Amino acid sequence: MKTQTPSSAPAKAAAPKKKSGGLNPAFVLPVLLAIGILTYIFVFGDGSHFQEGDNTKEPLPGDYFGTVYKGGFIVPILFTCFLTVLVFSIERFITIGRANGSGSIDDFVRKVKSQLDKNEVAAAIQECDRQKGSIGNVVKTALLKYQQLSTDPELNKEQKLVALQKEVEEATTLELPMLEKNLTIIATLASVSTLIALLGTVLGMIRAFAAMGATGQPDTAALSTGISEALVNTALGIGTAAIATIMYSYFTSRIDVLTYNIDEIGLSIQQNFAAHY
Repeated sequence: MKTQTPSSAPAKAAAPKKKSGGLNPAFVLPVLLAIGILTYIFVFGDGSHFQEGDNTKEPLPGDYFGTVYKGGFIVPILFTCFLTVLVFSIERFITIGRANGSGSIDDFVRKVKSQLDKNEVAAAIQECDRQKGSIGNVVKTALLKYQQLSTDPELNKEQKLVALQKEVEEATTLELPMLEKNLTIIATLASVSTLIALLGTVLGMIRAFAAMGATGQPDTAALSTGISEALVNTALGIGTAAIATIMYSYFTSRIDVLTYNIDEIGLSIQQNFAAHY
């Protein structure tokens, strides 16, 4: 008499791993600081930008590199802030661009909604494979759950809708941190750069007035040096803060659009499931 071996239970699908794409600030920031300091010393401070080839003397007339060098030790810090905003803006631009996928998001949303209206889930999954990116990944995860729930005899309709909604939310939660990573750095530099520039401005003005007080009469050379230091720091800080503010607003708006499209398709998936099952 044969003994019947119990069939093994189906393996539970592994949960998708949380993505952690993007540059690591712990490694990037020290490198950018080193670049900022070296640029300040060897590029801005090169003798060719100064009278008699000596960077302790006045910069040549109209030479902006020499003028920036005279901004003092705050300059490499501000230049590092500028490089940080530039590098992480490029990195976010590439990452968010990949998250949109290979085609138009509006066309993708329209095609998936049309296929779902016809209950062509397999065709919608193929469309996700062509689109790729974060939106394609989220929608594909939801559609696979859609297929699974459509043949599940144990859950009732309300339970299936709750499970489907949970699947969309979890998939979205896994994708969004990758999109928002490093945006905090850009947002922080939008305000910190201005404060650092203000510090450089104050130090420059202190130097200018100290030169006047030391001699008891106006020293035009020392006064102009101090004012130049103050204005250079102000210009670098305001410019960096302006770029950081613009980039942060641009990237958050693109993420909002992407999130809205994901929510739109997720709602459409739930509505079609309720209509067909």
